[in-house]
Amino acid sequence: MRYDIGIIGTGPAGISAAITAKIRNKNIILFGSGNLSEKMAKAHSIKNYTGLPDVTGEELANAMKKHLESLDIKITDKKVNAVYSMGKYFALQVGKEMVECSSLILATGVVQSKTLENEDKFIGRGVSYCATCDAHFCKGKDVGVIAYGKEAEEDAKFLSETCQTVKYFPLYDFDPETFDGIENIEIINDKPLGFIGEKKADKIVCRSGEYDAFSTFIIRDSIAADKLVPGLKTDGAHVTVDLQMKTNINGLFACGDIAGKPYQYIKAAGQGNVAALSAVSYLANQNKGE
Repeated sequence: MRYDIGIIGTGPAGISAAITAKIRNKNIILFGSGNLSEKMAKAHSIKNYTGLPDVTGEELANAMKKHLESLDIKITDKKVNAVYSMGKYFALQVGKEMVECSSLILATGVVQSKTLENEDKFIGRGVSYCATCDAHFCKGKDVGVIAYGKEAEEDAKFLSETCQTVKYFPLYDFDPETFDGIENIEIINDKPLGFIGEKKADKIVCRSGEYDAFSTFIIRDSIAADKLVPGLKTDGAHVTVDLQMKTNINGLFACGDIAGKPYQYIKAAGQGNVAALSAVSYLANQNKGE
């Protein structure tokens, strides 16, 4: 099955895009947290959301949830690990499966995580963000997992089935009993700083030492847009878009905080609406063969 429009993100931009696309009778899939935006939910008071004076973030989030429910829009609470532009459609790596969309809207917010030293240099050459995508390249090898959250535990278990050893670097409140019974996962309580190597990343450099790894998987809660979508044009932490929310990749649109400042809920919702309308127009032109 191929969806008309895929939307990544359940903040105001993504929700607005989903609502508009659904009203335009498009077959959509919405990826994100079922709790919507944590940042929005924690807002004490929002003063400038038109028609809702002095609304709390929790109240706004609940109103958005009800709007989604009224249109029977479901949230797919799974992480998109990679996006590949295939020309006339996009292939999304979601866990162990691929999801196809004729057009795509990024509404992921701004990823604030600081990269490790040489991380950008070695992407695709010993550094990966997707265990499901790249595990088969590491069969019988020693690999590393730099884990920023609990979701990385499943990736480590998956890698342990294919790889000789998995060096696991937990950077969160980790329960050491998680991997009981899995002998080839080694828990290393050292802070990764970066990578070294000649043609590829061969070692993980940490505060207290260096560790060999054929490949290292960095598992964060969010992936920066230019790493999620190869070839996507960005300006710093933001995706470069025009007034129709178009990116440099045909059929791909971006909206909300990821599209630049100001970081305002009402601005994000408006851009989500524009992005959805632009995606609808793009699909109509595709159907005409333009």
